[in-house]
Amino acid sequence: MFNRLREDIRSVFHRDPAARNAFEVLTNYPGLHALMFHRMNHRLWGWGFKWLARTLSTLARWFTGIEIHPGASIGRRFFIDHGMGVVIGETTVIGDDVTLYQGVTLGGTSWGHGKRHPTLEDGVVVGAGAKILGPFTIGRNAKVGSNAVVTKEVPEGATVVGIPGRIVAKPSEEDEQRRKAMEQKIGFDAYGLSEEMPDPVARSIRSILDHMHVVDERVENMCRVLKDLDSSYRESSELPPVPREDFDCGDSEPDGKPGSGDSSNT
Repeated sequence: MFNRLREDIRSVFHRDPAARNAFEVLTNYPGLHALMFHRMNHRLWGWGFKWLARTLSTLARWFTGIEIHPGASIGRRFFIDHGMGVVIGETTVIGDDVTLYQGVTLGGTSWGHGKRHPTLEDGVVVGAGAKILGPFTIGRNAKVGSNAVVTKEVPEGATVVGIPGRIVAKPSEEDEQRRKAMEQKIGFDAYGLSEEMPDPVARSIRSILDHMHVVDERVENMCRVLKDLDSSYRESSELPPVPREDFDCGDSEPDGKPGSGDSSNT
């Protein structure tokens, strides 16, 4: 028991730079207090003392602001930071080295018996205010963004954001290089575009660049075939540049000089 408590305290230092010493963690961290209550309540629940386990879990909620059903299964080095408003349902299964922040709900979507709450595998991090609802699995080392609402399975190592939750996959290095090459070829620099950006216009431009790359490859293949069939065929490797003023937002006049318009109306 004391070895497990020492392990829980050490895990706080690994994930909270504000922690200064073991005594401070032991006396001032409600997440640790809630976990200590739960370990006792979970044993009582398993021994059949269900009313007593529920009563003690209610007391723990009053003291800590964290509600953990005694039937939930929690692994080692579990850490709840801040903790106020955290709710963990009865059939929740949590692996090792999982981190939750304040306002997280691990809930169900049905009133039926059996498994109805999520399973969080090892190393999962759930941001503040996130809601994970249903009997599915969040894969190892996955991350759930703040205020996300997740209602379906998340694969290992993925990041989920938004309402409803959507998986944000980091593009491969090969994809990034291909898009950069296409931007340079058409004379356009897509400033600051990234897969994580919520801007739908930015995401659309990325899709267009991917589509243009495929079309460009097909055209090049056609040109090579034409050249093999007809030695007199000559292809041009130059493409007309995309005028940058086409992407201005009304800040420039047609001559490209900002603020050069008639000022007689001011």
